[in-house]
Amino acid sequence: MHPLLRSCHLLLYKAREALEYTMKTIPFIALASLIILSTGCSSFQPRHTLTQTSTIDALLAGSYDGTMTCRELLTKGDFGLGTFDHLDGEMLILDGQVYQIKSDGKVYQPSLDLTTPFAAVCQFSPQESFTLPGKSDAEAVKRFLDQKVPDKNTFCAIKIKGTFRKMHTRSVPAQKKPYPLLADVAAHQPEFRMQNISGTIVGLRSPPFVTGIGVPGYHLHFISDDRKQGGHVLGFELTQGMAFTDVCNQFHLILPEGSEEFHQLDLSKDRSKELKQVEQ
Repeated sequence: MHPLLRSCHLLLYKAREALEYTMKTIPFIALASLIILSTGCSSFQPRHTLTQTSTIDALLAGSYDGTMTCRELLTKGDFGLGTFDHLDGEMLILDGQVYQIKSDGKVYQPSLDLTTPFAAVCQFSPQESFTLPGKSDAEAVKRFLDQKVPDKNTFCAIKIKGTFRKMHTRSVPAQKKPYPLLADVAAHQPEFRMQNISGTIVGLRSPPFVTGIGVPGYHLHFISDDRKQGGHVLGFELTQGMAFTDVCNQFHLILPEGSEEFHQLDLSKDRSKELKQVEQ
């Protein structure tokens, strides 16, 4: 056989082998892709979507039993805040890591099997960033952000990285049944005062119409850069910092399923005053 013809036959043979191998593996690749999508991405929330489990009024009414694991919560977002089963401390989620600030003011990394009775998260995708005015207190920073992101009828996830001359936080201790109201728990909450500290504020600004469902206005949690201190923010004095904002125009509320505690609550009461007391 002529060498050129032999080469052509060889090339055709190898091409046929490659085609047969591809046809055999395509179904496997498709199946593997389907499995990955169904197990890893089926509950993955789109960008600019805030996902919340339960309601703030349920928490105010003493519904502290966890209904969603931290593992499942992370499929909904990599940034957010909330609390833990039995109201055992403040939750802060940053860069996909869950942190628990307990009533001793220290930061812990909880098991992802730990559950939460209330949390709100998003896949943090900031659209804008701002240099914050130096030597500002918490109220001045909020006013500045309100000017920069004026639409208060959508949700806004906020990350503030900075140094703080003062940081005032609190946390709450785990509760035992029968659970007291959250306002009664907050009346005896441990508070912490830090000075000259660097860290990150994870926060949400929610529209006024979420009353009873979420926390209208600003809800902020703090963690230090060394991951040793933090808590629910009561106030601060900023030395310098940057703010990153993600406006979320979609809201996904997940109510507890099969929870007798939740289903038996009387959520008809206006708890706005209780919430103000708890937040401040």
